[in-house]
Order: sequence, then C-alpha cells, then structure tokens
Amino acid sequence: MSIETTPASTPDPEFERLVAGFVDTADSPLLQKTTDTPVNHPDLLGDTPLTPEWVRTPAGWRTRAAVGKVNSTRTFRRWVRRQSTEHGHTAQVFRGMRRTFLWIQGTEGVQVATARREVQQAQADYKTAKWGHDKRLIPGPEKHKRRGEMEKAFGNSVTAMAKYKSTRRDARTRRAIRGAFALSPIAAAEGAGLYLAGGTGGLIATGATFAALALIGRRTMGGELYTDRDAKFGDTHKLTDTMLTHVYQNARVINTDDTLTLLTPCTLTADGQAWEVVFDLPSGIPTKKALTAKEAVAGALGVAVQQLNQGRGDREGRIRLRVSLNLPFTGEPTPGPLLAVDSMNLWQAIPMGVNLRGQEVSTSWVERSGLFGGEPGAGKSAAANDLLLAAALDPTVSLYLCDGKAGADVTPFEQVAAMYDTDGDPERLLEILQHIWDVEIPRRRILAKEHGSRKLTAAMAAKDPRVNLAVLLVDEWSSYGAAADRKVREELERLLRLIVQQGRALGIITLCATQKPDSDSVPTGIRDILSIRWAMRCLTPQASDTILGQGYAAAGHNAQDILKSQRGVGIYMDGEEAEPELTRGYYYDDDEVALLLDRAYELRAKAGTLPAGSVSLADQLRAMDDGDAWVLAVLLDTFDTHVGDDETRFEWLPGTVLIDALTAAGFPLSADSLGRLVVRTNDEKAKRTWDGNRSAGYPRSRVLATVRDRFGLGE
Repeated sequence: MSIETTPASTPDPEFERLVAGFVDTADSPLLQKTTDTPVNHPDLLGDTPLTPEWVRTPAGWRTRAAVGKVNSTRTFRRWVRRQSTEHGHTAQVFRGMRRTFLWIQGTEGVQVATARREVQQAQADYKTAKWGHDKRLIPGPEKHKRRGEMEKAFGNSVTAMAKYKSTRRDARTRRAIRGAFALSPIAAAEGAGLYLAGGTGGLIATGATFAALALIGRRTMGGELYTDRDAKFGDTHKLTDTMLTHVYQNARVINTDDTLTLLTPCTLTADGQAWEVVFDLPSGIPTKKALTAKEAVAGALGVAVQQLNQGRGDREGRIRLRVSLNLPFTGEPTPGPLLAVDSMNLWQAIPMGVNLRGQEVSTSWVERSGLFGGEPGAGKSAAANDLLLAAALDPTVSLYLCDGKAGADVTPFEQVAAMYDTDGDPERLLEILQHIWDVEIPRRRILAKEHGSRKLTAAMAAKDPRVNLAVLLVDEWSSYGAAADRKVREELERLLRLIVQQGRALGIITLCATQKPDSDSVPTGIRDILSIRWAMRCLTPQASDTILGQGYAAAGHNAQDILKSQRGVGIYMDGEEAEPELTRGYYYDDDEVALLLDRAYELRAKAGTLPAGSVSLADQLRAMDDGDAWVLAVLLDTFDTHVGDDETRFEWLPGTVLIDALTAAGFPLSADSLGRLVVRTNDEKAKRTWDGNRSAGYPRSRVLATVRDRFGLGE
C-alpha cells in the first residue's frame, strides 16, 4: 500500500475556501481573543481547543500561574488529609517495606519448616524405638525385631537431618540473592548520591528509596488503590472528562453505567474565570432533566448554584456547561460604553450589559417592548437606564417617562423628556397615554402611509427626518392602579395595551418595570405581549416565572438563585425565541448619568429637538429669524445675569445697563428705539434709584409681556 502525497507547492482552492470560511466565522469556537491576542489564528490541526493560543500570551501565562497557585494549595491540603488514612504515604512506605521483606524471604521458609518438622518427627520415632529396644526382659526374637526398628528410625533421622540442612542452605542462598537484588539499587543510589553530591545526594537517594517503597505499597492489603475520582471541582478547580460523567451520575441525571459524549474538551476560558464544555446526554435523556437538576449538579461539583450555568445546545439532549471558579458578577461593575460615545442611533442595537463570558449583550429595540422586574435593590432602575440613556443620546427620540413610585429615578431626564410624571399621578399618566394614542400614533400612521408601508423603518428614518422612535417607560404600574379609581384604571390599561400592540410597528418602544412581578403589577394582557424580559433577583420562583414566562424557573432559569451581592444581575431574554442567559447590566452612577444627560441636552439643542419646556425663552427667541426677537433675547439674558447679594434676580434694570448689554452683543440701540420696542406705562417709566443715582429703566415683566404680545411666547 502506498500513500499518495500532494506537493506543498500545489494549491488546493477548495481547501483554502473551506479554511477561510471557517477562520472568518466570528463565533468560531477556536477563536479566543484577548487584549494580548487581538487576532487569533486558529490551529487547523485541531490543537487550539486543547491548547488555545491565548495561553502563550502574557495574559495566558498569568492566568495559568494563578490557577496553578490555587491548585497547588488545594493539592497540598488534600495530601495532608490523605496522610491520616491507609492511603497515606507513610502507610504506603511501611507496606512497601513489608512486601519487600516478604519477597526477599520468599516461599522457601515453608520448605525449611517442613524439613525441620520431618527431622523432629524422625528423632521422636528414633527415641521411641530405642526405648523399646533397651528393655531387658524382652525375649530374644522380640528384642532382635526392635533393634531393627531402632536402626531404621535412626537412618530416617539422619536422612531428615541431611534434607533439612540442604533445604536451609538452599533457602539462605536464594534469600541472599533476592536481598542483594533488592538492596543493590538502594546501595548504588546512596553511594552515587553521596559520591556526587555529598549529604544532599544521600538525602535525594533516600527520598527516591522511600518513593519506590511507597510505589510498592500503594495498594492496601485489600488490594485497593488511592483514587481522586470523587474529588470535586470546588476542591481542584479543574474539570475533567471523568469528573463530569461522575457528576451527572451522582446528580441522578444519567445512570451509573451511562457516559456523556463530549463534543469539546473541558477547557479553561481565555479570561481564566471558568471552565466550559459542550456535551451530549445519553440517548433518550431530555435536556430538561439536566436543567432541572441544577442544584444536584452544583452539589456534585462542589460549587455554589450561582457558579453553574447550563444552557441548551443547538438540539435536544445537548448541554453547554460553564462552571465559574468564583461567584460571577460580584466585583466592580463594567464601565458603561455610553460614556465613550458622542451620540447613539436607537434604530441600531444598543449595549445592555455583559454576559457570563464577558461578551457584550446588545439588543435591537425596534418593534420591541420590554418588561424588567425584581425586588427592591436588585438593580432594575439601573437596567432601565441602559435603554433610557441610549435613547436620550439619540436626539431624534421622544421620551415619555412615568414613575409610579414617585421616586427620583427619572427626574434627571426631565430636561430631555417630551412628557413625564414623577409624582405617581394616574391622571398625568392618563394624559401622557392619551397624547401618545391620540397624537403620536395617528401621526406615525400617516407617515407610514406616505412611505407606502404599514410600519416605520430605519431606511425611512434615513430619508425622512420626521420618522423617529419614541420610548415610553411605565415604572410601577401597580402604584398607578392603586391610586386611580376603577374607571381611570380601566382606561389606563386599555390605552397601554393599545399602545404596546399597535405602537411597536410605528416606532414606539414600551418598557414596563416593576418591583413586585405579579398580575397586579403589569396586567396579564399587557405582560404577555412584552417581548424582552429581564428578571432581576426575585424572592420566589413564581415571581421569576411572572417575568420570564411560565416554566422557566423549573427549567433552571430561576431569578431566586441570584444573590444580593450580585446587584444589577438578572436573567435576560432578548425576545420570545431567545434562550435566557445571566447578564449584568451596565451601571452608571449619578455623576455619569448627569454627564450623559448634559451631552444629550446639547445634542438635542443643536438638533432643535428639545421639548418646548426645556428650552429657555431666550433660546426660543434666538431660534427665530427676527432681529427684534434677538434683541429681546439679549434683554432676558441681561436680567438673568444680574443678581443681588442674596442670589435673587433683579426684576428692574436701568435703561443704560440694558443698552450697554445690547451694544456688547452687537445690537446697538438708542434709548428711543428701545422704548419703541418695549412699550412701558407711565408708572413703569418712573425713575428709580440705582447705584445712588436716579435712572429710568425697564421692568422684567414688561419685557416678558412684549415677548408674549409680539411672538406668542412666555413663561
């Protein structure tokens, strides 16, 4: 048989195409990128899953050193505990010495003992025969017979003694040979060690001797060997194939004679924080059986439930297992990515948090709605901020914010919100929902019809600036319902359901948040049509199921398992068909929120999309293409910049001060021209004292009246 080879210079286009397609796959299991390895070239021979390239980077060496240090400490502790058992190395050395001695002694001792016994018996027979012969009163023939027996017994005794001496001599020779064979290596090692390295070499040789004796005595007298097959992951921080099978056997997921089929080896992740593996359960065992046995699997592994993450594979019976070395998401939160951007486009996916693998979780909220829930302090408001801040940084998005608990979570957004309620007033919520239903949705329907479509899209927004998104936040619906009468509550529920159902295709994103996830917090008819779910820490599995959907807690996705120390962590489900995964939302503190909202205000002021109530009267005047409006804007700014010692604003200023301000701003007006623009009454023309002099001036109220009369604007 011959092996046909292809010359290295001969290209294979088909192979190159397959390899290129495999390497370029973003989610390829062979690609593990770190800051030290920005571009990871996979090993096409298949070694990468066993020895990833990141291991050879500085980060990889640091990770391996840290894991090795932990494992060394744990291994030493297990060794100390082992010494008190029959598998201890001291017991093994003594067993090795005993077995070596027994081997040297051999089985010849039995032959020697047998020969000795034969000698003793022959001597006893001779003594008996001699005593019978020595009797004097025995007749002649009888005495002659006994003499023959005595001589025969004597001959047997001599023969037995000769055999005994021969057997003993042979046994000593064999024992000496075996002893020399057993002791020669020890003597040679000791001699060589002392000759080459002195006392140190002698100690090394002695240690090698003890190690050899321990190896000989590794089995107990019952024939048992020491094994760490029952060692738990929590003790070793190392996951092996054998351990994995025993874990699922001990958890009663598979039978004791079943084994798991590993599709990938047990591999330490690139960040050194967890072990991951993908495997198939034995035929006929459903995935749900493994998912529902989460506590039993965690107990068999020797880790906390929060360290275990089991996910469904791409088919039934396949499990993606991740076991974290430490409790995940208990350190400092990841800095929010919005701090590093100038603006956002809500038509695209926005970052919501980080999953267990350290990967960013991004979600497209277009034609979507969401429900965030969890007990107080779980991080629900911080999670909602991921969407609200991104929406605020998109100057085209309209914000409608309603806080039923009358807290301060949405107060910072007031300056950029189209409408808001921070008092938990059901009448105000009704007004906001009515505005969206009566104004926003009809306007958006007309826009969609103009574009010949039933919904608004990003392509339309790129061509038509009138097409934009809107975000409606309703926090603590139950508080609104408790404060409203029956008719108002029913109308609120009707409008919210209509907005969620019909507004999603028209660019209206609805987010409901609640601290007590039940049918009273968010009506069932509304909750069922909210597609994106995020279950923060809950007190009961039923509360977790209220957010994620019935049956998810039983399938291993139970928000009750989230610890209080894991604030901002929840089970995130991006859509109806998405698999829930543990995700930690980005956190922005108060200063960062203020910074982002200041940036959002500037973006909206520049784009002219600030709500009317958020734009100062002077800015509204400057936005007009009118010279008198600009003059009035300068007058209002002058009143705002002149304050007294007690920080109170002056309500009257001399005409000379106003004219000087106008001149500095590039609008030189005479006193008569200013008087014709801002018409005063006779009482208002009266002079007043200013800096010790009597001067004519203008009250601020008259400037405001002029703005209202001329341009229809006012405070």
